[in-house]
Amino acid sequence: MPPERSQLRKNQIFLYLLNVTPIRIVIAKPGLDGHDRGAKVIARALRDAGFEVIYTGLHQTPEQIVQTAIQEDADAIGMSILSGAHLTIFPAVISLLAAKGASDIVVFGGGVIPTDDVTQLQNSGVAHVFTPGTPIGDVVEWVRANVGVTSVR
Repeated sequence: MPPERSQLRKNQIFLYLLNVTPIRIVIAKPGLDGHDRGAKVIARALRDAGFEVIYTGLHQTPEQIVQTAIQEDADAIGMSILSGAHLTIFPAVISLLAAKGASDIVVFGGGVIPTDDVTQLQNSGVAHVFTPGTPIGDVVEWVRANVGVTSVR
């Protein structure tokens, strides 16, 4: 078994023995931007760390992202936005979550986002914004520390 598969299996067994379900994260690529490599890398890193990841694919609307998160009983939504639409898309997702009674779903994301906009996004309810160059391990550790393990559903 390749080393990453072996570690993934150990993480799954550990969670089973603790009688908990893994954290469920929707990774979404909203808008018309087709650059999805970063989102896929993050999705795989989170999966390999023992999280349950639902990758939505490209060109998702805020409505589709929220619908997926609710249907999948997600604990968090991570979005990759490289198109410059972050000041529209993040608040739309947060607003839709509130309207659907799902404000407990943590929203985080990353992309090419100016520093001034990061503060504005955090003030609107985005839990964390990762900028280019953030080590993948930092994303995994942030999710571990800020989303938390849920008990048996």
